[in-house]
Amino acid sequence: MPRLLVLCVFVAIFSYVSVSIEVCTSSLIPGAKGDQGGIGDDGDQGKLGKNGPPGLPGVPGESGLKGELGHTGKIGPTGDRGDKGDKGVDGPAGLKGKPGTMCDCGRYRKVVGQLDINVGKLGNAVKFVKNVVLGLRETEERYYLLVKEPKRFREASMNCKLRGGNLAMPKSTNINRLMADYVSQAGLTRVYIGVQTQTKGMDGSSHVYADSTPLQGFASWSQEEELQPNTNSSCVELLSTGTWAHVECEATMFFICEFPKSRRRRGGREAVASSSS
Repeated sequence: MPRLLVLCVFVAIFSYVSVSIEVCTSSLIPGAKGDQGGIGDDGDQGKLGKNGPPGLPGVPGESGLKGELGHTGKIGPTGDRGDKGDKGVDGPAGLKGKPGTMCDCGRYRKVVGQLDINVGKLGNAVKFVKNVVLGLRETEERYYLLVKEPKRFREASMNCKLRGGNLAMPKSTNINRLMADYVSQAGLTRVYIGVQTQTKGMDGSSHVYADSTPLQGFASWSQEEELQPNTNSSCVELLSTGTWAHVECEATMFFICEFPKSRRRRGGREAVASSSS
């Protein structure tokens, strides 16, 4: 009897527990899906995001219309000379010319001969003007003009330069002789020439021409100068005998200018102006 009672109590307790679990379990199961709610209001604008990666290149557009003609540009440099072209086709032969007349050669020969005579006379006249009227002397390369204006050496040198030349420089025996005869025929005894002392020192003195070239190869010092040179005087004079001597640069005397043949017109015109004055 007691065992049956215990069994009944146990069965009753088990049944109660089972019912309690099912009731709790059924309360946790979700219900059916409800109806869709209404659309909410728009939210605030969000912050600007970072730049995204560049997109793919688009399809090329259509070509635009041709623009107006621009301004003409500057002329470019001259190009290289091209190769010589092929020889062209020979043109048609020209018309036959009229027959010529007989040449009166004898008359033309007389005219040419008379022209030669006139040219010779003109040359002699020019030579007379240069040598007599202007008093010029000349070589194959230069003209020489005796200026009869007493001046100091520096003034004489400047006067020749203003005329387009230099003080005459006798660099050879022939030119020295020509200048000496020029002085003698003019009735003078001495003139300035383009030679001057350059330096003085323990080793003596050296000389230079008016064009700054050194004196070498030719000199025509007098015996007195060779035996006892006047080292106190820096300038040089040409005597009518053809010899040279030192002279004080402050002395006033006539002088000779020289002009290259390339400056014939300039030297000649200035010489004429000097002679007329």
